[in-house]
Amino acid sequence: MPKNKSFTIKFIQMPYTIYVVELSKKVFTESTKFRNANPQFNGVLQCLYVGMTSKTPKERFEQHKMGYINKKGHKLSSNIVEKYGLYLWPSLYNHIPKVQTKDEAIKLEAKTALELRRKRYAVWYN
Repeated sequence: MPKNKSFTIKFIQMPYTIYVVELSKKVFTESTKFRNANPQFNGVLQCLYVGMTSKTPKERFEQHKMGYINKKGHKLSSNIVEKYGLYLWPSLYNHIPKVQTKDEAIKLEAKTALELRRKRYAVWYN
């Protein structure tokens, strides 16, 4: 008679990637929230969105642009990227290491956004 074998199911945790999207400068004139979040902006550099994802940055950008809604009916795209997003800017994020947890990604997203603001970019992040 065969013995029952026990087994453990391990969930593979996908690493999180930080990504940067260039936004149309119209966001600065048309969005009061964006403008108020970026008093340091002088109009010379670009407007940016910093996000995090467990997908590829390209897949996530495409979700933003099409106004992605998940199976539960929740909109997972940023209105700002959906309306003003132009393209991904890999040179601003390729050097950032991937992280394993959502908490780490949230902190790294904020750190990246604030570093870009200090460089005088106008930046939106969640």
